[in-house]
Amino acid sequence: MTAGATDRSTDHPEALVIGAGPAGLMAAEALAAAGARVVIAEAKPSPARKFLMAGKSGLNITKDADPATFGAAFGQATDWLAPMLDQFGPEAVQDWCRALGQEVFTGSSGRVFPVTMKASPLLRAWLGRLASAGVDLRNRWRWTGFEADALRFETPDGPRLLRPRVTVLALGGASWARLGSDGAWAPWLAAQGVGLAGFAPANAGLRVDWSPLMARHFGAPVKGAALCPPEGPVSRGEFVISQRGLEGGGIYPLSPALRGGGVLWLDLFPDLSQDALAARMARARNGDSIGSRLRKLGLPPAAAALVLEWGPRPLPTGAALAGLLKRLPVRHAGLRPLDEAISVAGGILQDSLTEGLELKALPGIFACGEMLDWEAPTGGYLLTASMATGLHAGRATAARLTGQDRQAT
Repeated sequence: MTAGATDRSTDHPEALVIGAGPAGLMAAEALAAAGARVVIAEAKPSPARKFLMAGKSGLNITKDADPATFGAAFGQATDWLAPMLDQFGPEAVQDWCRALGQEVFTGSSGRVFPVTMKASPLLRAWLGRLASAGVDLRNRWRWTGFEADALRFETPDGPRLLRPRVTVLALGGASWARLGSDGAWAPWLAAQGVGLAGFAPANAGLRVDWSPLMARHFGAPVKGAALCPPEGPVSRGEFVISQRGLEGGGIYPLSPALRGGGVLWLDLFPDLSQDALAARMARARNGDSIGSRLRKLGLPPAAAALVLEWGPRPLPTGAALAGLLKRLPVRHAGLRPLDEAISVAGGILQDSLTEGLELKALPGIFACGEMLDWEAPTGGYLLTASMATGLHAGRATAARLTGQDRQAT
């Protein structure tokens, strides 16, 4: 596979994939498997940068769950994604990893990881297999929109126009722009009549303007608490106090409920009723300070600091304090900015696509991955669905090529 290829004679590739993240690579693999000659245009100097970043702390490739449970995590997009996840769900992802020589294991939470825990060995094996299939990867080829019947690119050798027979768009969403997902494609597609939902942060942290007293707790985790939005499921995951606010797996699932700055409460004792907690507190000595009372209840310093930060002044005592610990208001300023979010909501509307993910307004052009208007939690769901949509789009694109060949004859 060549990086930054400069063959100026290839102005009409048979199949073009724009974007070399997991969705685009999966689409390219499906096309190559069908015998198509595939070119991948990647804007960055190297492919799959967001994929590699996601794997720095351990690549969570999928979630070991039955199909119904796995699919339900996608909310309103469950029915739309179902046929794609049927083709490439959690079991298929694990088999795919093994076929690339990367064994996997399932953690206690059901999350699946490569044994190496890293993304780079898996990516190297994948790129090698694509190269063996004749896929031509061109790095530093940035798509800059349409020009008449062509796709316009900025390349190391200057502007280029390509007129492929079929195209798959796999450009990501609009978060982590420095890694390639900047959403620049949205106005170009909108101008062509493609329906889009506006981008919004998903799997994002919360902004909090801390008092100076909280600085000593930056980086501290809070475990065992429950985060309670007014509507939707309660989150029992761990979160971390950071300089900018709250981050982590307990916060991220709440993004849909909190996008508009919605209220949130923290239950620091979710396994105790308020009456049981008040009974425990009644055993405290009259001379105990609030800090001492919280410590004797078993609250770690970071959790106790949140009570002091967000509770009223002065803090209540007795049953009123028990009520506060069960319903502590989280005083936040909304989600972190879009470019800091792990993923995005919004993108190409389902009504703008055929069942094969072809753009109705642009026949011969397909889309997949985070470009589509679906939203997934972290924990392997996002990556699995990105690859599943890429595979689905690639197979549909290959079928379109076959149909064109038949029409030509």
